[in-house]
Amino acid sequence: MEAAIAAGRLDVNGRRATLGQRVGPADRVTLDGRAVSLRFDESAPRVLIYHKPAGELVSTRDPSGRPTVFDNLPRMRGGHWIAVGRLDFNTGGLLLFTDSGDLANRLMHPRNEIEREYAVRVRGELSREQLRQLSEGIVLSDGRAKFDSIASAGGGGSNRWYQVVLREGRNREVRRMFEALGVTVSRLMRVRFGPFRLPSYLRRGQWRELGPKDTALLLENLEGAGEEGGRQGGPPPRRLRRAEP
Repeated sequence: MEAAIAAGRLDVNGRRATLGQRVGPADRVTLDGRAVSLRFDESAPRVLIYHKPAGELVSTRDPSGRPTVFDNLPRMRGGHWIAVGRLDFNTGGLLLFTDSGDLANRLMHPRNEIEREYAVRVRGELSREQLRQLSEGIVLSDGRAKFDSIASAGGGGSNRWYQVVLREGRNREVRRMFEALGVTVSRLMRVRFGPFRLPSYLRRGQWRELGPKDTALLLENLEGAGEEGGRQGGPPPRRLRRAEP
């Protein structure tokens, strides 16, 4: 191509091209008078999965000097990490970050109704009536809320674990639902967000960046969610591979 430019065979918008000249999608390029088809592919968004410890803020800075999730993330040139949703100060588990505002909005938009799964440790065992209320709906200060599913996950002594799934991201929603029934939540962890599951090898405070195949699978899941309209009963999300280190 450099030889063709030096020989004057390449034109950009009707004028002879020069070495080092930049072209964009709106430019017309010809070689020996014939149009050259150019492709301009946008770079794929970057996505991180992060194991948030309890005791970190999902904020870029804190006036009180408390640690934030951004303290542990890799530095980025020419951009910044965007948190996909939030976890409160005392909640740990899976948190997603991306450099794409569009992707972050799609992941958080209520229209897509992306599932969030949590492991919840409570004091005492829930009664059948409490399980029914949590499944059918509880009226909170900001509207009715319910779990799409709730299942016992074992435990011993005075503590019991439950796995819950819901499709909303309201502030402290899981805690407030249990508190509305007089149940104390002693530990709360998010273990899944859509097709992402918190890897067992990822320790608290560690992150991993998704490879191109996993990022493509994420976008595919989002497209599928849009087509299904977020309806319950549609095809289950495809699981992502283990994130590349």
